[in-house]
Amino acid sequence: MTSLAQDKKVRLPSPRTKGTVSFEEALSKRGSVRSYSQAPLRMGEVSQLLWAAQGITREGWGRTAPSAGATYPLEIYLVVNRVDGLESGVYHYLPGEHSLEIREVGEFGRRLRKAALGQEMLEEAAVNVVVAAVYGRTTARYSGRGERYVHIEVGHVGQNIYLQAEALGLGTVAVGAFHDDGVKSLLGIDEEVLYIMPVGRK
Repeated sequence: MTSLAQDKKVRLPSPRTKGTVSFEEALSKRGSVRSYSQAPLRMGEVSQLLWAAQGITREGWGRTAPSAGATYPLEIYLVVNRVDGLESGVYHYLPGEHSLEIREVGEFGRRLRKAALGQEMLEEAAVNVVVAAVYGRTTARYSGRGERYVHIEVGHVGQNIYLQAEALGLGTVAVGAFHDDGVKSLLGIDEEVLYIMPVGRK
């Protein structure tokens, strides 16, 4: 177990850009999974999931999901229940460094479940990927229509997580039913929460 008492960041393993499951196979098997085993995830799997969500793909900060005007309004948070080598807690993904910034160490699965209308899968999953938005990054350029672009973008990110989970042999589901203020309070953020995606072994 990695102690985070002194080090506030955790470097993730480098993401792989080649795998053993074809894109077509991942698409054909993609589906929503709402029940997970109690087996933990590995750090390499967490790395791939976060990279799929918002990872850097080339110079100039191009990312795995397209963004209107390259405004990148989305922030990715991770609520860890069970990951080998990583303490349970709340983390913030830093795409430029491909690392995790510790927000708070502790058990948050039950609290997240409560904020999400009692959906058991959020406490059962090994991790929960939370996608939040800073609308102003996009509306500053596109005015009111920017909100639509943010919502389109979160759909891209959600599908990326679905497909990466399937390629890793994991399960996930996109969750939109939750109390906004409860999730924001748990994460300690002001951004608007759009998706929670629990991930675990099927």
